[in-house]
Amino acid sequence: MSEGEVSRIELLRFLERVQVRDLARTRAWIGKEEQRLAEIAARLPPPLPPAWLIELGIGQGRRFVAVHQGWCTMTGSRVKPVSAEEARRLIGENGSLACQLCRPDTGLGML
Repeated sequence: MSEGEVSRIELLRFLERVQVRDLARTRAWIGKEEQRLAEIAARLPPPLPPAWLIELGIGQGRRFVAVHQGWCTMTGSRVKPVSAEEARRLIGENGSLACQLCRPDTGLGML
């Protein structure tokens, strides 16, 4: 190999440096885009809570403990959303399931 020629390894090292620089630039672009999307998400209002919730008990079988309106602060961590028809059915079967704070039976027009 003469003095003016570049070896294959030197060319490959050069290519590696270019790709590392491009990867760093791409990662910076990704970071900026993630930050932009996070800022947009922070400006959006939070999603509305479901209109009706059922609270489930602990243990096997997990019976229904209470029916709540979606805004109720007395709900525990074991809740799932239900339709108004399902909430009406549950309260109709067992009136004691209606939360005493949010009164879903009143909100559903059952009282």
